[in-house]
Amino acid sequence: MSATHVSIYGEVQGVGFRAWANSQASKDNLSGWVRKASDGSIEVFIQGEEEGISNFLSYCWDGPEMAFVDDVLTHEGSTDLPIAGFRVI
Repeated sequence: MSATHVSIYGEVQGVGFRAWANSQASKDNLSGWVRKASDGSIEVFIQGEEEGISNFLSYCWDGPEMAFVDDVLTHEGSTDLPIAGFRVI
């Protein structure tokens, strides 16, 4: 199991990005959370199989229909086993 922190920049707030991320994470059996960041980005913590995380990260470059993504920054995280499922916070 792997874990990754993701920051997504661009026109990503107010376009349904958090709900979209929740749906995408569920498709790849990932757990974690997504939230709005105070700097206007979207912050995500995901954990699961590496293939699912890789799929999720590639989806993030497109995002939901109304989003315009400028950058997707990642850094490796530590797994948090008690997290089950994916939450929008």
